[in-house]
Amino acid sequence: MKFEKTEIAGVVVIKLEKIQDPRGYFARTFCRREFETHGLSTSLVQANTALSHHKGTLRGMHYQAAPHGEAKLVRCIRGAIFDAVVDLRPASPSYCRWFGVELTEDNGRMLYFPEGLAHGYQTLQDDSEVAYMVSQFYTPEAEKGVRWNDPRFNIVWPIVDGVLLSDKDRQWPDFTD
Repeated sequence: MKFEKTEIAGVVVIKLEKIQDPRGYFARTFCRREFETHGLSTSLVQANTALSHHKGTLRGMHYQAAPHGEAKLVRCIRGAIFDAVVDLRPASPSYCRWFGVELTEDNGRMLYFPEGLAHGYQTLQDDSEVAYMVSQFYTPEAEKGVRWNDPRFNIVWPIVDGVLLSDKDRQWPDFTD
């Protein structure tokens, strides 16, 4: 795996190193030793997957409030997504800044981010599937979110017309300090 730091502290794009032959490829998607070497959490306690049938589906922007904050490792295993995070850590030099990256089944990228960031993604193809691991167990009463198009963050989503949202995601408020 190749680890590429981003402009947001603790947010890392991880590129799979594929060993290929005529059968296909093999790649590691997690190695505790390599993650620890790069200062990333290795306390991953839950694995999740989500399938979105339609291009333009947006899931986010979600986070769990402290002390239940989650570090996440996100990978698109079918189709393509635009994955985005917003830094909600008040003491961070990148507070209220966002970062986004395209993750596809072909490009071999994953996104790792620490707790304290809101997360969301938008599908760029029909039938896109995302797999992710988290560092905390889901705690419903700690679930929080901010509006996907909050002008404070000004995330540049690839698709803005005809975005498909859940009722819950449509109702998240704008961010307040």
